[in-house]
Amino acid sequence: MSISKKGLLAGVATATVALVATFVAPAAYAGTSAANCASVGSGYAVQKGKTVEVFTSVVGDELTKYQLASAAFTACTGIKINWNGSDQFENQLPVRVAGGTAPDLALIPQPGLLAQMVATGQVVPAPSAVVNNVNRYWSKSWRGLGSVNGTFYAAPNSANLKSLVWYSPKQFAKYGYTVPTTWAQMFTQSDKMAAAGQTAWCGGIGSGGATGWPATDWLEEVVVREAGSTVYNNWISHKVKFSDAPIIHAMNTVWGWMGNSKYVGKVSTIATTAFQDAITGVPTGGCMQLQQASFIAADLPTGSVVSPTGDAWVYYLPGINPAVQTPVEGGGEFFAAFNSNKATVEAQTFFSSPQWAISRIKAAGANGGWLSANSGVPAADYTNPLDALSAKYLADPHSTFVFDASDAMPAAIGNGAEWTGFTDWFANGTPVKTVAARIDAAWPTGN
Repeated sequence: MSISKKGLLAGVATATVALVATFVAPAAYAGTSAANCASVGSGYAVQKGKTVEVFTSVVGDELTKYQLASAAFTACTGIKINWNGSDQFENQLPVRVAGGTAPDLALIPQPGLLAQMVATGQVVPAPSAVVNNVNRYWSKSWRGLGSVNGTFYAAPNSANLKSLVWYSPKQFAKYGYTVPTTWAQMFTQSDKMAAAGQTAWCGGIGSGGATGWPATDWLEEVVVREAGSTVYNNWISHKVKFSDAPIIHAMNTVWGWMGNSKYVGKVSTIATTAFQDAITGVPTGGCMQLQQASFIAADLPTGSVVSPTGDAWVYYLPGINPAVQTPVEGGGEFFAAFNSNKATVEAQTFFSSPQWAISRIKAAGANGGWLSANSGVPAADYTNPLDALSAKYLADPHSTFVFDASDAMPAAIGNGAEWTGFTDWFANGTPVKTVAARIDAAWPTGN
């Protein structure tokens, strides 16, 4: 699982902390027999004795699972995979590239960092086999995230979905509510909840030094649903400013939703409620709905049953503009190569295949927690039903996928001015245009 800067600051990451961890797949080479290659696929060249380093931000138990997932590839081809994980990855990768010690492959968690590495001239465009896999198994939006200036470099790896609404199936059944499939239905039903004296939506943006980040997700969900991916991506680069009409409109939509006392009660309490606590009322009906990513399940009250008929479950946050097809916000990682060595190409090709994604999903175990947007992965391979539902939207070939905007913006904005501005917005009701102007003014020069 890719851990965004938000996840790190919010303290919700589940990976074991380690500064540096290196694993080399231990499986012994035994030739390309049918048994060794059954779960890998055909067509890979034997490269006995070769090693491919994959530098990554993944560490601890998660890195061990990567090592296990690649063992069959080593047994089939003889190519050992050196998984080199570091929690200083974002700082170390540019240093290694500048110093002439670039890894064979890097598992890059942000499109912005990919573009930075491409600008060094050392990232190699993806070989044809990788291009063919990505064209076949990923949506256009995902292919775009692995491209820089029209050239495709990096195949996606893992994926995560944020476009979810948590609710209680038991409470919905008790009051006769149904899962909405359109934005209008969602708010017609929210009006019914409010009329019945219920808290239609709960929210919390408290997160210590990262207070404010959940509100950035609410805005991102609305921007892509109203304005589409072009405006959204231009917003990330500040070609579209916070004070421009599409973003102001989206902020007003958010305020009519999560800033609406009819739905949430006292709005200012959202700024002082820890995001982890926001979901605690869902199982009992103290709060009917919460927009939050799947990881929030860990903060449900002890004993809560997460299932389509249980105490808590999720539905997809509906679209707004019919012209924007299946809008999805999330994150992911991308395999970029720094050379065209035969072993590197073979490994890069395998990592772009459905067989790799299937192997990594299996390595995650019965509890799941690892997703791919690769449409070649059978739904039945996801043993966790929440993973299966998320993968349905991530792998939709017609989806409009966008990367978490605040994670892709300059740090001074995405984990600075935007967090503090949105905290002030919810705590004090500061006008939308004032908040937007402050964030624009904080944008770093040259970015």
